[in-house]
Parts: sequence; structure tokens; C-alpha cells
Amino acid sequence: MSYFFVTTLQAFLCIALLCGVNWVRRAATLRPLVWVSLLALALGGWLGRQLPANQTLQLTLTGVEIAVLLLFLLTWRHPSSRLGYLWQGVLIFGAARHWVQDPNLGAVTATHVLNTDLLLNITALVGAFALLALTAVLCAMLLRRMPRAQWPTVIAVTVLLLVPLVGDLLLLLMKLQVLPLTKALLSFVSRVTNNAPWFNWAGAALLLVLAACWLPELQRRRKTMAQTREPIPHRLASARYLGARRLLLTAGCAAVLIAAGQLYWDQVASQPPRLSEAKPVLLEKDGKVHIPIEQVRDGKLHRFVWVADDGKAVRFFVINRYPDKLRLGVVFDACLLCGDQGYVMEGNQVICVACGVHIFIPSIGKAGGCNPVPIEDWQSDDKELTLTKASLEAGVNYFSTVISMKVTDPVNGATLTNDKAEYKFSYGGKTWFFASEANYNRFRDAPEQFVPGEKEE
Repeated sequence: MSYFFVTTLQAFLCIALLCGVNWVRRAATLRPLVWVSLLALALGGWLGRQLPANQTLQLTLTGVEIAVLLLFLLTWRHPSSRLGYLWQGVLIFGAARHWVQDPNLGAVTATHVLNTDLLLNITALVGAFALLALTAVLCAMLLRRMPRAQWPTVIAVTVLLLVPLVGDLLLLLMKLQVLPLTKALLSFVSRVTNNAPWFNWAGAALLLVLAACWLPELQRRRKTMAQTREPIPHRLASARYLGARRLLLTAGCAAVLIAAGQLYWDQVASQPPRLSEAKPVLLEKDGKVHIPIEQVRDGKLHRFVWVADDGKAVRFFVINRYPDKLRLGVVFDACLLCGDQGYVMEGNQVICVACGVHIFIPSIGKAGGCNPVPIEDWQSDDKELTLTKASLEAGVNYFSTVISMKVTDPVNGATLTNDKAEYKFSYGGKTWFFASEANYNRFRDAPEQFVPGEKEE
């Protein structure tokens, strides 16, 4: 599911449910309802963009929003249609103000022309608002037929909106030094704020609960239809049953769609691209890594990993930069700007996993920008690519992954693992590990006594 589809639901779903509650006891006509909603959406979005990031102002607005929700809770049963239109506008206005403050909304399109990304993103927004309108209608229809569920529903949705607002209020009061900065308050604020996905989960669950509460009425209408024998009453009973069934199925499908969209976003769409498996390489007797040219000349990203003697996993990749000739790019799978999250190839595009930047493939192997860090001192001919140990060791500091392996203390021959050794020392182009501080000190004072071949030299 699109980011814009999911986040729009997060911003407006609970408000859509409250809008449904708003019309349970009031009559509305479609045209003014649509115009009020669109006008509130536009004004709320505009105001959200214009307001400065002032903590005192944000504190005031948060307090007003809390007061508005409490006032809605007290007046939603009043039958006035004018009051209903007012609440419709106020609720959507407030949600729109928060919605446009999402900095990622600017990524609806990366250009100022009509392109595929723009069409897909606008379609996602339209689909989200259509689903929100359907949710509000379903909520109103179900609650009108189930009076006992009205108060629990309005209280549940209001509390769901109030809790994060209270968290924001407390956080602003602590920032302004009105309240003390305590562990208990910080713990509460961290738990109730920045949990936007739960709006979708809770909204979908509430819609499913309402659908489940409608099941007994559906069964009653089905029983009435089966017991009615006269043709005209039977047709009326059948129509009532079919209408109740359509309402149940529509509510269930809407809830499932909301939950499925959030689930897909959480588990699939929001996850960073996964790196392809890196093929392990070892140094040959000549102290070099040898890679056959035929293995890397196809224009694809070929990822490798070499493990240094201290266990640090050094990833690099090789790519033929031109389709019609052999021009290799040999680089570490890391960036000076973004770290070692690496690069992936999607179609004919190489993309930085950390920031999503598309890399110009012919520039791979050159330093600068978000390009991967070049490897120096590699050589190639028509048969193979070779890399020296020194060229790979130059990339050790770019990576953080350490492979656990067994190592030997050069002082007393004890066996230990590199990732658990407390003492280590670099000497002769190699990292040595020690089982105790005493061994470490003995080696550091006279390493030539313990390194094979040093005495003879």
C-alpha cells in the first residue's frame, strides 16, 4: 500500500468515525455536507502550513483541540443539523491541520510534470478519502440501528484521540519548563505519542466490533424472512435481510481493507530493500582475491564479503558500468555520507538503501556525493579481477558488522573468540587477541618474541 494511502487513513480515520457519530441523531443533505468537508480540509491544510513552529502556540492549539473534543462529547446528541455541519467542519479542519504537517507529503511527486508517480500517489490519496467517507457512512448507519452502541463508540473514539493529545500537551509543558522533567512523565509521553499506526488498527477493530454487534439483528431478520409466508410481507422481510447483510459485509470489508493496508505497510512496503547475499571471498596464496571476469561482466550488481583478521566483515561490489564494453566499477558497499547500509539494484537502477538516492551507474567507482567508496589498487584483465589485501583493509573502518570466529592468544596459545576478547593489539598488519591483560602487556612490550618469523628477521 502507498505511504500516502496509509498515513491519510491514520490522520483521518478516527475523525471519520466521529463524523459518523455526529450524524447519528441529525439529518444531513449531501451537497452541503460535501462542501463543508472540502472547505474544512482546504482551510485546515492551509493553516497547518502557515502556522509557525512556536511551542507556546502549539500548546494553545493542543489545549483548544482537547477542549473541542470534550465539547463534542457533550453535544453530539443534540439534534440540530446546523450544529452537525459545524462539528463536521471543525473535526475535519483539525485533522487536516495535523495531516499537512507530515514533511513527507511533499514527496507526492518529485517533479512538476504529470508522471506515473504523481498519478499513483494522487490515486492513493483519493482512494484513502473515499474509504474514509465510506467508513463515516457505515459508522452512522450501524449506530442508528444500534442505539446501545452509540455511547460506547463515541467515548472510545474520543479517548483514542484524547490520549495522544494529552501526551503532546505534557511534552510541551515540560519543554516550556512548566512541568518538571520526570521519568514517569517521559515514559507516559513516549508511550502515547508517535503511535499513528494504532489509529488504523483501533479504527478497523472498532468497525469490526460494530459489524459483530450487528450480527444478532441480521440473524433476527433472516429468521423473520424464513417465517413469513405471505408474498408481499416476505418480499419486504427479504429486502430488510439483504440490506442488513450488505451493511455487515461492507463494514467488514472496509475494516479488513484498513487493517490490510496498515499490515502491508508495516511488514512490506515500509521495510528497506534487502541486500542480496554477499559471496564470501578469501585471499589466495599470493595475498590477493581473484574474481573471474565472466562472473561480473553482465551489468548486474555482484556483492562480495571479505572477513578481516579481526572479524570485521568488509562488503564490496563489482558492476560493469557499460552494456557494450567492459568498464568495471569496484567499490565498497558503503557510503561516506550514509554509512554501511549498502546499495541494491532494482531493474537497471542502483539505489542507496539509506537515503534512496539513485546512483548514476557510469559514475560508480568515482568518489563524491552518495557514490559508494571506491576501492584502490585493483587490477583486471580479460580473465580475472584481483584485489590486494591492503586495498580491502582500507575499508575496515567503513563497516560495523563483526563475524564471530575463533582466535588464538599468541602469548599462551589460549583459544577464544574475537568478539568476546577484551584485549587486542594491532601489529605487523594484523590484529592479535589476548585472554588476559598480562598477556596483552607482554605482547605489547615485545611483540617480536611472539609473532612467528619475527625473531629470525
